[in-house]
Amino acid sequence: MNAPTGVAERLTGLVGALRAHGVRIGTGETVDAAQAVAALGLTDRELLREGLAATLLHSTGQRRVFDPVFDLYFPRLVGAPMSEGRESDAPAADREELRDRLAAALAPGDRETLERLAIEAVDGFGGWGSPLVERSRDLGGGSSPGSDGWSAYQTLDRLRPQTLMARVRDSVRARQEGAAGFADRLLEDEIRRRIEVFRALVATEARRRVAERRGRDELARRAVAPTADQVDFLFAGRDRLAELRRTVQPLARKLATRLAARRRRAARGTIDLRRTLRGSLSTGGVPMKPVLRRRRPVRPELVLLCDVSGSVAGFSDFTMLLVQALHDQFSKVRVFAFVNRIDEVTGLLVHGTADPEGLGARIRSEATLTGWHGSSDYGVAFGEFAERYVDAVGPRTTVFVLGDARTNMGDPNLPAVRRFSERARRVYWLNPEPLSQWGTGDSAAPEYAELVEMHECRNVRQLSGLIGRLLPV
Repeated sequence: MNAPTGVAERLTGLVGALRAHGVRIGTGETVDAAQAVAALGLTDRELLREGLAATLLHSTGQRRVFDPVFDLYFPRLVGAPMSEGRESDAPAADREELRDRLAAALAPGDRETLERLAIEAVDGFGGWGSPLVERSRDLGGGSSPGSDGWSAYQTLDRLRPQTLMARVRDSVRARQEGAAGFADRLLEDEIRRRIEVFRALVATEARRRVAERRGRDELARRAVAPTADQVDFLFAGRDRLAELRRTVQPLARKLATRLAARRRRAARGTIDLRRTLRGSLSTGGVPMKPVLRRRRPVRPELVLLCDVSGSVAGFSDFTMLLVQALHDQFSKVRVFAFVNRIDEVTGLLVHGTADPEGLGARIRSEATLTGWHGSSDYGVAFGEFAERYVDAVGPRTTVFVLGDARTNMGDPNLPAVRRFSERARRVYWLNPEPLSQWGTGDSAAPEYAELVEMHECRNVRQLSGLIGRLLPV
């Protein structure tokens, strides 16, 4: 059974939008998704959502991207004539009458009714942008016939569902006898959850209407949050950073496998031309059997210098955890954190005992990272490292510097960087700022890039690629 042409276009659009947001979907998975649509049909939208998620996604974390994209390409009543325009030609709902019906639906938690009310709410109070809208607002009516766009914020601001808490609670308590104390608190939490569900339904409906007007592909590209591995470290909120920390161990295992494979290839060595030509004399000068230079595998040493100030701290914390998870790949790993002073924090990253959630706070509380001021100062920190810890760097050491190279107009202390970079095998600088911002304001990135190899590293995807490519074998 084949899906209708319109549905097939929506499915391919859904797959394309998910790929654009970093979800890896192959041809086979797309075919499986089409078969799921044909088998499940469009009657039960939530069943279709779960079926497509099961065929297209690889982890539960990808649902954060999948659900809003699905709502764009498979909105409620997809395929019905009214799905491409306004849901009805009925007069816009009166605000107080709609609030009354919303309170009545929140009391039992009627999901189906809440979905219909979300459509009515956006239809009646979410339109904006035309003179007719302003006039209808003055009259207290709806605004959809002449609206230029749709706003979930405006809808919720006019409807104010959060103010229905007391009314819904009293309605539920009237049906239940003796609901008080702890049970009353649980009831209020449940009502808040139902209100949040309604708010999410309003946001979905407004987004769907905007998509119908402006195009789903454009809205999916701009309005849907990317997967965690594509979120900029500098703009990741607390919840996203927590999500990233949960990916440290799986990512470390993948990188460890990649490094082990590189090490096996490197151990075979390169061709020894002199010995190969000498051996070819016995075969008339034809090098039948190349002779390889045998390498003695030696695990390298690694040193991290991490700026843990401000928004850069999340990037540094994640990278420290990742490298610590890879510690078996190196003979020695030493980690130094700094703001305007530098201190060794290797002991806080003991393998298997590092606290991902509280690592940053523990480093900043137990290490000496600041002097008379709390702003980052790369010049002072590098100078202190060159004086106190330069013995940590040797000919087998690869140094990674993690930070945005913003010196707060201080001296970048290039001689100190030159001193430890001359002792190291390699020095790499991972900068979480976009390349276009290097050298702007107080950024000394161009000056440091003349001494060490600097790379843009804005998200987990870039970080894993750089770590897999730059780590020594």
